[in-house]
Order: sequence, then structure tokens, then C-alpha cells
Amino acid sequence: MTGLLERAFASRPPVLRGRISANVPLKKFTWFRAGGSADLFFEPADEADLAAFLEGLDEETPVSVFGAASNLILRDGGIEGVTIRLGRGFAGIAVAGEEISAGARALGPEVARAAARSGLEGFEFLCGIPGSLGGALSMNAGAYGSEIKDRLIEASALDRRGRRHRLSTAEMGFSYRRSAIDPEWIFVSARFSGSRGERAAIEGRMAEIRKEREESQPIRMRTGGSTFLNPPGGSAWRLIDEAGCRGLTLGGAMVSQKHANFLVNTGNATGSDLEALGEEVRRRVYEAKGILLEWEIRRLGRPFSAAFQGPREPKENA
Repeated sequence: MTGLLERAFASRPPVLRGRISANVPLKKFTWFRAGGSADLFFEPADEADLAAFLEGLDEETPVSVFGAASNLILRDGGIEGVTIRLGRGFAGIAVAGEEISAGARALGPEVARAAARSGLEGFEFLCGIPGSLGGALSMNAGAYGSEIKDRLIEASALDRRGRRHRLSTAEMGFSYRRSAIDPEWIFVSARFSGSRGERAAIEGRMAEIRKEREESQPIRMRTGGSTFLNPPGGSAWRLIDEAGCRGLTLGGAMVSQKHANFLVNTGNATGSDLEALGEEVRRRVYEAKGILLEWEIRRLGRPFSAAFQGPREPKENA
């Protein structure tokens, strides 16, 4: 590991309190349970530890970050440079009045439960978003009629040099499943606003969301989040279904029979199986409907070579 560290840091590596290791298999961290290893893997103890690490890191060293890895396909070739996984030091949740502060590693359902216990409504939708807040902030995650932007007051992020930035909702530049923040910045925490409600009613709404999610999504399988974005005015799952892709398999990967916009690992899928199946779905939908689906699920690691880009002379939408 010494050689990797020397290449990653322009000067002597900083004294760190978190764990840093080389050639770490990562699939055990992902919901799909598939994929390769990290060249260097760092789990910072807290925000200060992460800032010190970034400050000393060579600017040319690639950096990748994940939290719960619930909406991630990890490629089999592994991840170049440094992979950062936010852990318990970023998972705190605190309620004060009608506000909730949470670390970027806090999970959506945990925030929803904390809000419910305090009689705050407006966060029920988060019980249907199993990923971490860091990922939710970067993509303006949403479900059941609400999005992160609807409740956010401000988010805090570290830039590539470890400097802290506080960002208002307006500065986040939110749109459908996107934010305008530099993708190299790492979200570390956020503050949200709620409104007073009856705990029983809030918990009842959360129970409805959990029931609906369990009935409509393959949550008992090795899966990720929604695979593709909904095209303007359309529905990704419906397009996939109409293109005959429900239940389609490739290696150990399958398009869910329960919800066509989910991929599942049936037992021995590789990262390449999952991504190649997704690309085959994109190809079939394009040929059937003339619409090129855009990936929503994040794909991380050394590039996959079979991405479908559509024909050189795009045909008109059907």
C-alpha cells in the first residue's frame, strides 16, 4: 500500500483517524453485491478527518465517493485512485424545533422515523428512499410526490481541497434528479425544515408508503434503485415493459418481473452483467420506441465498453 499512498499524496500523507486500505473488495458494500475492488479505500472518522485527507491528496488522483451504495452498479474492473466511503461519523440525526440536521450517511428511512417521532411532517417520502442523504442531495432524490429540494434549507459539502461550503437550496440548482453542484464536491451534512403534525397520521402515511413500495418493487432481492430516468412526459418502466424487456436476463442479471425499471442480481451477477443488461434494455427501447433512456442508477469504476449510444443518424421518435 505504501506505493499507492506515495502516488496519491504530493507530500507526506496526513495523520488520519479513519481507516485506509489498498485493493479492497467493494461488492459487500453494495446492494447488488457485485463488482470489483478499490485501489485505495478510505473510511474517514468524521468531517475533519475527511477534510485533512482531501487537503493533502494529489489533485490528479481520481476520487470516488459512496455511502449506502443502494443506487450503484460497481464495475468489475474496480475503481481507480481513491474510493471514499462515508460511515458512522456522518450518520448523525438531530431534531430542533421544526428543523432536522443530518449527516450525509444518514439513510432516508432513518430521517423519516426521526421526524415522525418528533411530530414533524413532510419527510414521509424519505421512508421510500433507502439510500443515504449524500446521494439524495446530489440527485435531488424524490418519491411519492416529494423531492429533497422541497425540504432542504442548506447543504454542506467539501470541495476537492477539503474546503467547506454551505449551499442554500437555490444554490444547489436542483432539477429533475439532478443538482448543479460540482460532482467532485462531497456532501457531508444538511438541514431540513418540516411542519408540525400528528405523529399517528405521519406514521400512518409512512406505513402506506412502505406497503406500496413492498408491493411494487423487488425490495427482497439484490437490487438497486430505479435504473433509468423517466423521459419527459413518459414512464421508463412502461417503455421497458412495452419493449418486451420485463424478465429479460443476461448472465446472473435480470430485469425485475415485479417492476421493469429495476435490475436484480439473481445470485451470481457481475457488475458487467448488470450494466450490459441495462444497455440491452436501452437498445431495445430505442428500437421499439425511438426513445433513448438515460441512466439514473450510478455506475462507478473503470469504464464499461459496451454503452449504447444510439445510431449515428438518430431516427425520429415513434
